[in-house]
Amino acid sequence: MPTILITGAASGIGAASARLFHAQGWTVGLLDMNEAALHDLAQALGGAWQRTLDVTDAVAVQAAIAAFAEANNGQLRLLFNCAGILRFGHFETISLEEHARIIAINVQGVLNCSYAAFPYLRKTPGAQILNMGSASGLYGVPHMASYSASKFAVRGLTEALELEWRSYGIRVADLMPPFVGTPMVASQTFTPPILKRLGVNLKAEHIARAAFDQAQRAGVHRPISAMFKAMYWSAQLSTPGLNRLVMRWLSRD
Repeated sequence: MPTILITGAASGIGAASARLFHAQGWTVGLLDMNEAALHDLAQALGGAWQRTLDVTDAVAVQAAIAAFAEANNGQLRLLFNCAGILRFGHFETISLEEHARIIAINVQGVLNCSYAAFPYLRKTPGAQILNMGSASGLYGVPHMASYSASKFAVRGLTEALELEWRSYGIRVADLMPPFVGTPMVASQTFTPPILKRLGVNLKAEHIARAAFDQAQRAGVHRPISAMFKAMYWSAQLSTPGLNRLVMRWLSRD
C-alpha cells in the first residue's frame, strides 16, 4: 500500500488531500500544529497515523518523519509539503515578525521536511515530493509580497531538486493554483485588488485531485485552473516587462 505524509493536514487542502488519498487506498500520515483538528481528522480516517508538528522545528521534523517511515517498513512514497500560511496586506502594515514567520513556515518548513524525508524516499520505488506552490510564484503579487516571495523559493527548490534527485529515482513537483477557497483565505481581513478581479473559483478538493493526479505522473510544475494555465504558459513565452504590466493591471486599485 503506497504511503503519503502530509504537512498542514488538519484543514484546507491538506485535509482534503488526506481524505482523497485515504479513499484511494493509500496509507496516510498527518502532520499539523492543530492538535484537536488533527485528532478529529485521524479518527475520521479510521485512526490514521498522526503527529502534532511545527515544520519550522527541524529536530521535531526529523523525528516525526522517521517515526512514520519506520511504521511503514522504512519507506515513504510521497511527501506532500502542504503546510503554509498567508497574510494579505500592504507590506509596511504587516509586522516584520509576521513576514519572517511566513518565510519560516512556507520555505524553511519545506526545506526541513524534504531534507528529513530524503533517506526514506531514496529507499522507496517511485518516490516523490510534492510541494504546495502557488500562482503567486510566477510573478510577484502586490499585497502578498512575502507570501509571493516564499512561493518563488518553493518553485526554485522544486526545480533544483527535480534535477538533482532524479539520479535517486525521486520525482519532485509543485502545484501552482490561484486563489483557493480555504479557511486561510477566508480568514483574511484585507482583500487585494487582484483577488477582487480574479475571484476564488477553486475549492480545496480541486487541489487534492490535482495532487492525486500528480502523484501518478511526471512533471515539474502543475498550474491549476484553465485561467491560470493560460496565464502560466503565456508567461513562459512573454518578456518579463509584459508580465509586469499584466500584474500591474490586475493589481490596480
